[in-house]
Amino acid sequence: MTVAKGREFLSIPGPTNVPDEVLAAMHRPAVDIYSGELIGITDRCLADLRTIFRTEGRTYIYAANGHGAWEAALTNVLSRGDRVLVLESGRFATGWGEMASMLGVEVETLNGNWRRAVDPAAVEERLKRDRSHTIKAILVVQIDTASGVVNDIPAVRKAIDNAGHPALLLVDCVASLGCMPFEMDAWGVDVAMSGSQKGLMTPPGLAFVAANDKARTAHKGAGLRTLYWDWTFREGEIHYQKYCGTPPEHLLFGLRKAIDMLLAEGLDNAIRRHTLLAEATRAAVARWAEGQVLTFNIINPAERANSITNILMDGRDPAPLLDYCRDKCAVVLGIGLGDLSGKAFRIAHMGYVNAPMLLGTLGAVEMGLKALGIPHGSGGVQAAVEHLAGEVRA
Repeated sequence: MTVAKGREFLSIPGPTNVPDEVLAAMHRPAVDIYSGELIGITDRCLADLRTIFRTEGRTYIYAANGHGAWEAALTNVLSRGDRVLVLESGRFATGWGEMASMLGVEVETLNGNWRRAVDPAAVEERLKRDRSHTIKAILVVQIDTASGVVNDIPAVRKAIDNAGHPALLLVDCVASLGCMPFEMDAWGVDVAMSGSQKGLMTPPGLAFVAANDKARTAHKGAGLRTLYWDWTFREGEIHYQKYCGTPPEHLLFGLRKAIDMLLAEGLDNAIRRHTLLAEATRAAVARWAEGQVLTFNIINPAERANSITNILMDGRDPAPLLDYCRDKCAVVLGIGLGDLSGKAFRIAHMGYVNAPMLLGTLGAVEMGLKALGIPHGSGGVQAAVEHLAGEVRA
């Protein structure tokens, strides 16, 4: 017997739920790519992305996923043989570094802990030892969805400045843009990149890069530039240059609607919504952890992301719980990745998500814990309800 009939709850950290309004905006015929409406959509999306990134710099849209945006960021500012410093805090900064290595860039990793954020003091110490400034760029993610950590980007910037180092700061904000504060210019980020399929509520397939003047100066001498990713080519007057070919029309229709929805809600309100839902999730997990089996992967509460919660299961394979939630309740949870494969599961609370959706997900998890006889503290869902009721006043 199952209670799975009805709409499936997708609670993985990307791709996230796509609003019906966005799907409807995409359900239309193709249009002329050389004139008219689509040119206006491109111009408005590029402008609004500057607002979302909080930058006066240039923005670029690619028909790609986040990994494509990684390559775009790297090839536009680096040359073969350059050295980059990767700040490890999970899976994705190191993945970015692996891509750089295949491009012919020399990669050094500042080893981190999958249960802690990047240590700014360690960054400063390493850069101070680089007296000849061989490190040309620093790669870091704001939120690593494999570990569930949020890194303090302003603190990383301060570490670079304290070391008096000229390296570019490149930040992956795929899992944070539209979900947590991101202030590209105020934080001194030189290149930022993101994707469409998380906080921006659009199907996978669009990638975004923002670059400031320092990055665009470095771009002029970059030896890894290729036509598809090239910023200079995409800054051309002809519309097709903005995409180096045919624009991904229907994804752009969806993105335009999603940005309209995000801006109508207000960025600050969207960030507050993500904060509340994350806090409610953490209230539930803290209650479940009383059973001594479940615990937060991220040790320091201040370093837990507001778009994803990663939960360790001590000595137990989480697969039966994930199977139960999916098959019996139609709730799809995130699996553990990398070092946490077979040891953890993840609950996403990013993008197009509200209190009933989150409470339904938490209810399915608690139902599964009880049905499978997994030790846990009771009342996790109630703790989440109480937290939201206390914060969302009548």
